[in-house]
Amino acid sequence: MILQTRNFGTYTFHPHAVYSSIGHAVNSANAPPKGWDYVVVTTKTLPDIVDDSATIAPVVRDSITCIVLIQNGFGVEAPHRARFPRNPIISGVTVISAELISPGTVRQNRWTRVSFGPYSDGLGSVPEAQDLSRRGAECVDELVRIFTELGKLRDAESYDEVGLQTVRWHKICINAAFNPSSILAGGIGNADMALDLELRGHIKGCMEEVFAAAPAVLGRPLPDKLAKPDQILVSTERNKGSKPSMLLDWESGKPLELEVILGNPVRMAREKGYDMSRLHTLYALLRSAQSKRAEEKAKEKQRVRSKL
Repeated sequence: MILQTRNFGTYTFHPHAVYSSIGHAVNSANAPPKGWDYVVVTTKTLPDIVDDSATIAPVVRDSITCIVLIQNGFGVEAPHRARFPRNPIISGVTVISAELISPGTVRQNRWTRVSFGPYSDGLGSVPEAQDLSRRGAECVDELVRIFTELGKLRDAESYDEVGLQTVRWHKICINAAFNPSSILAGGIGNADMALDLELRGHIKGCMEEVFAAAPAVLGRPLPDKLAKPDQILVSTERNKGSKPSMLLDWESGKPLELEVILGNPVRMAREKGYDMSRLHTLYALLRSAQSKRAEEKAKEKQRVRSKL
């Protein structure tokens, strides 16, 4: 794979090994004899379609393998904690502007940052959770060392458990505001939305709603060091030519990460007594649009079959 990056220039990445499936990774002759120390999940998070925890189960050693979830959304860890109650889990948040510009070629446009933190129950509040959080923190330290010392990546950082959940919630500002709006606005990119007066006001309102809900969901407000809505909008103005991943999925007919980017945050806030009306509206409209599209695809397949 050819990588065109701002940080490391253009180079070709050659993986040490490639496996055709998880089963192949388990049974291959060059698989680690004692099993995998880390299993990194970077897929789209689609809990309404697939259970990622069940998918990775064959390569997870009970209580030993560290599960690393570098995925969008909020509440993505819960299914893995339920299936693997004794394994350390690392929750990861990445912010990167990159795109696949041709088969086998990825271009980095602007930002790159990855944040890691342990996950036990989201709060590390009971003795059993505290032990899992401690073990997860040790894995976080090792993973950050690998990224920074060996990978020479400057923007790899570690947080405690609640701190990482705070970072996850903050990223909802971007994903839940820009991604669905880009589809409903007719298929335009983030920079164009930030420069449109009416859409800018809408996006800012969505982000302010996420900030306002933080104390209810997390038990504390978002820290001052995290970018505010106005700062995010100014920064986004410079990210011209890039489309949100959700818009790209919509344009290619793929399922959307609605549940973890919109559904879970709306439901979690509601459980804590806070109504995220703007995000709820986006969720309801896109959920209906996605369902309608799926119905139309199913009908089209049935018509094709009936003609054969």
